[in-house]
Amino acid sequence: MSYLSIDIGGTKTLIACMSEKGRLSRRDKFPTPNSLRDFLNTLFTHLKPYQETNPSCVVVAVPGIVKNNTPVSLGNRPSWKALHFANVIERLFDCPIFFENDASLGTVYESKFYSGKTIYLTFSTGIGGGIAEKTKLIQPDSSHFEPGHRLYKYQGQKLEWEDIASCKALEARFGVKATSIRGKDKYQEIAERIALGLTDIIKDEKPNTVVIGGPLALRFRHFIKPLKKLLKEDTGIQKLPRIRPARSPKEAVTHGMHIYAKQQDLDRGSDGVE
Repeated sequence: MSYLSIDIGGTKTLIACMSEKGRLSRRDKFPTPNSLRDFLNTLFTHLKPYQETNPSCVVVAVPGIVKNNTPVSLGNRPSWKALHFANVIERLFDCPIFFENDASLGTVYESKFYSGKTIYLTFSTGIGGGIAEKTKLIQPDSSHFEPGHRLYKYQGQKLEWEDIASCKALEARFGVKATSIRGKDKYQEIAERIALGLTDIIKDEKPNTVVIGGPLALRFRHFIKPLKKLLKEDTGIQKLPRIRPARSPKEAVTHGMHIYAKQQDLDRGSDGVE
């Protein structure tokens, strides 16, 4: 038995086939074209060799909102529709297809390491996130969780949190990649930008653990001390939830897709579906 995952990102698309036990048998990636027609043609070409793997199901991760197994928005590709992807996949594979938000799938994986309610926040081009407990997404909370789009007043402007604290925003501010940012003053500013939105998340959601993912996870140890200090001041909570870097900043979504695929298989089996 194998599971096929397709992670459609704003800059690249990753395809991976994994066994039931999680062994990677094949993997490909390609830059995500801006044109839908180019994307569908490229996707078909890269997927065709995977027909021989005969997957039990296909899980598709998308950078947007998913409702009733259908993406209703796709981030930087608002005109793209789930029907287009499904048609290509159905031409090649005779198995169920499941769509889910990419950050939610990262949450599925990262939550397996902690007890209680885990919130996963991925800082990259934008800020995404999910809510889960031991690999099970908490619904409908996780589906409605859009942390990056919360509005805040910052430096005299009303901005979305991801326009303040995402890696894209930080790179615009400091002129280098997020993983290359250095300096105590810069780490303090990063902490301030993160605390702006994380304060409300902690107050509203009361998580047991918050996991920081994306490229910022690689700089975690440099800004966590000032971040905790700010959060204690801003929330009034002395015993904060655990705040941890992602176990797999680059592969959380892929690992989460594998777990999610197995969950869907079990659910279909319990319903008597062949």
